[in-house]
Amino acid sequence: MGLLATLLIFGVSLSFASAERPMRRSLVFPMETDNSYVELVPQKDLDMGAFTLCMRVATELAKGNREIILFAYRTLYFDELNMWREADGRYGLFMSGEGVFFHLPELNTFQTHLCLTWDSKSGMAAFHVDGKRSIRKVYKSGHKVQNGGKVILGQDPDSFLKDFDSKQSFVGEITDVNMWDYVLSDAMIEALHVGKRMPRGNIFDWETIELIVNGNVKVITEEL
Repeated sequence: MGLLATLLIFGVSLSFASAERPMRRSLVFPMETDNSYVELVPQKDLDMGAFTLCMRVATELAKGNREIILFAYRTLYFDELNMWREADGRYGLFMSGEGVFFHLPELNTFQTHLCLTWDSKSGMAAFHVDGKRSIRKVYKSGHKVQNGGKVILGQDPDSFLKDFDSKQSFVGEITDVNMWDYVLSDAMIEALHVGKRMPRGNIFDWETIELIVNGNVKVITEEL
């Protein structure tokens, strides 16, 4: 069976399938804006005590210039789960309040496989860059990610899907966004990095994900 995916652009549903070869979609954010983003529709509620979030990302926005939002999950009153590249080059995870920060290799014009894991029971949080894990840090033991929000790429909503700042927007390319409601092992994340087949994301599965595109975002489809 070929790949079947649905893309919603400005409320219009488009379906496409590849009967012979698998296809990959990439999201290209060509410029700073305060209105362009892509909403990801989850397969199940983001009601989580653990997660693994992975993506392939490329940007030429240099550190020291400004901060970059990489992933935003916003409920009505809180930034439930945000991943940032800070202006000073650190990478941060924020869940309903203060964040935890990591020093990682800089993103660049070539795709980086970036993963983030967190487990409520232990509080362990870590990044993985091209299959290599950072040190673990303790962050928000006992916390739980709440459902009822929206996940977007490209903007940081300071309120529910509005109040965007162009100087925080993402500029570059994102693909292979997958999310699980449990922590993948280091070996599994390393295997993902090199393209091996792993259990598909049960929150977001990039092969079948539903996207809602707003503003100036290009969706590129290419054969693998």
